[in-house]
Amino acid sequence: MKKYFVVQTEEQLDLTGQFSAASWSHAHEITDFTYPWENSGAGKMKFRAMYNRAWLYLLYEVQEPVVRVYRKTGAKIEVTMSERVEIFMRKNAKMNPYYCLEIDPTGLVYDYEAKYHREFNPAWSWPKGHLVIKGEEIDQGYRVQCAISLESLKQLDLLHGKKLEAGLFRGRCMQAGENADLKWISWVTPDSPTPDFHIPSAFGMLHLE
Repeated sequence: MKKYFVVQTEEQLDLTGQFSAASWSHAHEITDFTYPWENSGAGKMKFRAMYNRAWLYLLYEVQEPVVRVYRKTGAKIEVTMSERVEIFMRKNAKMNPYYCLEIDPTGLVYDYEAKYHREFNPAWSWPKGHLVIKGEEIDQGYRVQCAISLESLKQLDLLHGKKLEAGLFRGRCMQAGENADLKWISWVTPDSPTPDFHIPSAFGMLHLE
């Protein structure tokens, strides 16, 4: 299983203010994202993570000349019609259950519980007060920061010791809206001939150092 080692920090990151490059400078960086179902390169995307005694922090940085976001009512389902980054976290290899966070460039999150295969419960929400997200535009792209409480990961039986089984993805939006056109980018190449992240082979391991 592909692994990413999450650096420990003593800091408590403030996601409400200005982005602090210094705070993230010691985190390991992932750039080996691919288009599993396309013949072209996946473009530039970076992922970093850190944790402290209370929170797991995630950072996505995406270079995209045209960032397409659909917004009509602000309902969380609109994330699925937009450019977005994603993290799926599973309880076990059977994916019964697993939990998904799909986040658009503005910070709107589509959070839901699921069971294998593709049994979605969009009415479910991440425990209140245990998830903080900030999305912002940057030069030629966007940045998403996310803080997930370790307490919530333990409550959902996702964090086993220092290990969190997770998939890291991006939906690159070529056309936003109800007829959205997306190309799919992944950290791990899933064992599927057609686009599908909702399968066991799409997951890797986040290991808290």
